[in-house]
Amino acid sequence: MITRPANFCQIWRGNRELLDIRKPFTSLLQGKIPQSRQLLLNLIPSLFAIIGFFLLCGVIVYARGQNALEFYSIIFSSGFSSFDEFGYVLFNATPLIFTGLAVAIGYKSGLFNIGCEGQLYVAAFATAWIGIHLNLPSFLLVPLCIVAAMVAGALWGAVPGYFKARYGAHEVINTIMMNFIAFALMNYLVTSIYQEPGQMIPQTRQIYETARIPRLASFLPVLPDSNPLNVSFLIACACVVLCYIFLAHTRWGYELRLVGNARDVASYGGINPRAVTVWVMALSGAVAGLAGVAEVMGYRYRYLDSFSSGWGFTGIAVALLGRNNPFGILAAAVLFGLLNKVALDIDILLNIPRGLFFAGQGMLIIWLVCIEGISRKKNDT
Repeated sequence: MITRPANFCQIWRGNRELLDIRKPFTSLLQGKIPQSRQLLLNLIPSLFAIIGFFLLCGVIVYARGQNALEFYSIIFSSGFSSFDEFGYVLFNATPLIFTGLAVAIGYKSGLFNIGCEGQLYVAAFATAWIGIHLNLPSFLLVPLCIVAAMVAGALWGAVPGYFKARYGAHEVINTIMMNFIAFALMNYLVTSIYQEPGQMIPQTRQIYETARIPRLASFLPVLPDSNPLNVSFLIACACVVLCYIFLAHTRWGYELRLVGNARDVASYGGINPRAVTVWVMALSGAVAGLAGVAEVMGYRYRYLDSFSSGWGFTGIAVALLGRNNPFGILAAAVLFGLLNKVALDIDILLNIPRGLFFAGQGMLIIWLVCIEGISRKKNDT
């Protein structure tokens, strides 16, 4: 006879070893990387997709009558010829790390958060609003702005999560609609209420200096002062580590993954899937909101309307390429940061339209989606 556990605590006690937060660190100290072989196998399809993408780019360049080797040389020199060039790559990758992690958190629980773009817009405006209206010491104002961004993103993500949990409304439709609302609302606020006086550009005035986070050039002499890489990249790296620990070695990460893999089993074990749906979408929105912190506090020091180049949507591809593993997402974000920089350089140096290169990135995303679908189908059979 099968007895139902009274609540999640019994599952928690029975799986304490699996959820021990010390496990990844003790394994590393012993020279063992947990599930490294499985992670490598999961990344192989993504590696093939990347190789196929670059080979396709070379074929297209050759078909245009240009030197493919020169194209590959520009790719290398564009990202790795100096610390300054690599700094720009990491700068481009920073918001993609946040949005990739946000997508992965939702995906692990069986949710598809398409609303990262709207969430980071709302979070960026909340950050700018706090930084404009509160003149406090830096040690108070900087954390307050970051918290404001995370809260704004969390609230914007929790709304479709609540609709999903309460009414069964699909989160993809809800998050897409929330994106449109965010774009329109932020545009209204910045053009009609908070626009900088005397400016035609739809932007707010600058935040106080005490609300700004420093550039890494002030700590690293190898970077020139003009390099925009800032402390938000370090925040992104910390989020990668914390996200890995949270998903793999905490009780809440266990709940999240169990709901995503076996919703009925989670309910049987005393977990409330509806509550998990709401707080997961809120957490995903909070992480996506940190991309707004990178923009407002570390780069422009103001809110600029339509500042994102589609980071929320590109984060989906980053999560797919990284196989929803936090460290894989970090690597994938750096790759997309490189591709974004290369697109500008080949336009200037080889006269290859940026749109053609971005079309190749679109094909890469299609390949990744197909690979993900095939792998999920194999896992289900």
